[in-house]
Amino acid sequence: QVQLVESGGGLVQPGGSLRLSCAASGSIFFSRYAMGWFRQAPGKEREFVATISWSGGSYADSVKGRFTISRDNARKTVYLQMNSLKPEDTAVYYCNAAVNSENYWGQGTQVTVSS
Repeated sequence: QVQLVESGGGLVQPGGSLRLSCAASGSIFFSRYAMGWFRQAPGKEREFVATISWSGGSYADSVKGRFTISRDNARKTVYLQMNSLKPEDTAVYYCNAAVNSENYWGQGTQVTVSS
């Protein structure tokens, strides 16, 4: 079993920055997992934001050039650096770990972009 705990969310003004973290624990060979971030805004479906694996990272078009995903395998942690934040980035952000048929989610952290 894998546990994922997100942190770093909060309230930020438009144009500001936040850095989200997701720490993994439990029986996990962390480097094997593709780690990702998803988000869900009120009244909308959960959507893909970014993912990182051994082959590199990929991003949703809506965040390309503004968000950067990274990982520290020794710390079993994945990060999401979010710059130039916009009100439409407001959502609950969820961490995901996936390999083969295994798929795990964190509890989410709220990000609110508002003046």
